[in-house]
Amino acid sequence: MHHFENDISIVFGGAAGQGVQTIAEALVRVLKRNGYYVFACTEFMSRIRGGSNSTEVRVTARKRGAYVSKIDFLVALNADAIDHLQDRIGETTLVFAEKKHLEGKDISGFIDTPIAEFAEKAGSKIFSNTVAVGIVLGLLGISIDAFSVYLSEQFATKGEDVVAKNITAAKLGYTFGKETAAEKRIEVTIDPVEEQPGELLIDGNTAVGIGTVAAGCSFISSYPMSPGTGLLTYLAHNAEDFNIVVDQAEDEIAAINAALGASYAGARSIVTTSGGGFALMEEGVSLAGVTEVPVVVHLGQRPGPATGLPTRTEQADLNLTLYAGHGEFSRVILAPGTFAQAIELMQRAFHLAEKYQTAVFVLTDQFFLDSIAAVDESDIVRLPLERYIVRTDEKYKRYSLTGDGLSPRGVPGYGDGIVKVDSHEHNESGHLTENFELRRKMVEKRLKRLEYLAEEALMPELFGAAEAKNVVVAWGSNRGVLEEVIDNFQRKDLSGLHFSQLFPLNMAVKKQLEGKHIIVLENNATGQFADLLIREFGVPVSKRILKVTGEPFSVEEVVEVLQEV
Repeated sequence: MHHFENDISIVFGGAAGQGVQTIAEALVRVLKRNGYYVFACTEFMSRIRGGSNSTEVRVTARKRGAYVSKIDFLVALNADAIDHLQDRIGETTLVFAEKKHLEGKDISGFIDTPIAEFAEKAGSKIFSNTVAVGIVLGLLGISIDAFSVYLSEQFATKGEDVVAKNITAAKLGYTFGKETAAEKRIEVTIDPVEEQPGELLIDGNTAVGIGTVAAGCSFISSYPMSPGTGLLTYLAHNAEDFNIVVDQAEDEIAAINAALGASYAGARSIVTTSGGGFALMEEGVSLAGVTEVPVVVHLGQRPGPATGLPTRTEQADLNLTLYAGHGEFSRVILAPGTFAQAIELMQRAFHLAEKYQTAVFVLTDQFFLDSIAAVDESDIVRLPLERYIVRTDEKYKRYSLTGDGLSPRGVPGYGDGIVKVDSHEHNESGHLTENFELRRKMVEKRLKRLEYLAEEALMPELFGAAEAKNVVVAWGSNRGVLEEVIDNFQRKDLSGLHFSQLFPLNMAVKKQLEGKHIIVLENNATGQFADLLIREFGVPVSKRILKVTGEPFSVEEVVEVLQEV
């Protein structure tokens, strides 16, 4: 008897080119249509063909957004997948693979599964993906009807013959899965989900893209670099519908300078990149600082230094964005933890950039961008779109000294004034100056806005009891694992704080942390956010839970570390 209840982890493994992601995307959409909570995340090697990739699909009784290391059902499309995932195969794992892939391997839960044979019977080996989804639906005891509808929609443009063959492949897999469940006494129980509100099943790239469109973005210039490229392709795909100018620049230096030029002309502009590409943008960031031109930078993090692990995940670029650009000037750093939060924070990023005439950085990572989850429509926030551009007159001075440190922002052609900007230190009119007193005033002016940004900085999200003595702090994509870990412990002396704004920090947070036993969880080698908390608030951090393998934190490993603490 094999019984699985309320939290099922299904993993598909195979080589690049075998369609592992395609299988997962089909399964999550079918499961979602059947009313289940689903979450999927992908890990893949940096190659077009070969290697070993895997995608995890979680089917749960409660909404979850974290990676787990356990595998309940493993569908392996080749032998390498089994070797690659060996450390995650436990005593209760059921491995579905062709017998030839198990030669020389000792897997107690192996079930001979003729995936290729079923695909050939349906018409071609290319239907192996469809067979795999059918097998899992049969094992879970879920009707195949929704999958048949999905296949009809997905392959409608390829003709009735292709649709029919896919449905045949699905039914062959489904029958095998159902018969195997009965023969091996495999029982899957997931408590019924309460009636779900309207939901949108998307990946992280789409969430960031929706937020960017909602923010009124009208210009993007970027040079492709994984995992930041997804936003560029999303906006390019939707450019005509939303009047967005898309520029694939020749390099990252050109990209950020083009974005600054568009912003100078009045556009809401963005660049998207990763750490290596952003390194080339730093001079442009400094230019944005001195010219006080708003710009949003989306940075999809991946492991470095240099090329590092280009298709893996990490949170090691906080310091890069915190200190980017020579000289001292204002900035904002945001890091969404959910897809709904990403939609809201992208809008907030453009708002803050324009209102405070500053650079705003949004940090995501490969794990976040490539994950798939459902977003409740009721959780999607639409912020009002406010513009902060003034009509200039003949007396207009771009850098006029004001009480709040914010000069009225004009753009060329809107009014009678001349909008003069300069990368050198400048006077109020925008002309070069080396006056020492004026230099001091201009530096103070550019930094003063940090006071206002801190006052309206987002507060962290609390999980557990506010009075708990032990607090686990996380940021960005670790929100899902933080929430689930705190929920698993159910202890009054343990809580979690998730930060979606990393800089500047709201000073009210200091009171939440004073006198607490602080544990910081982040995917980097040194604890960059832990260092920032110490610098900003002077609070001690007693434990750093760090990871730099290129993998996300699993729920199990965080629970284990906290139990030791």
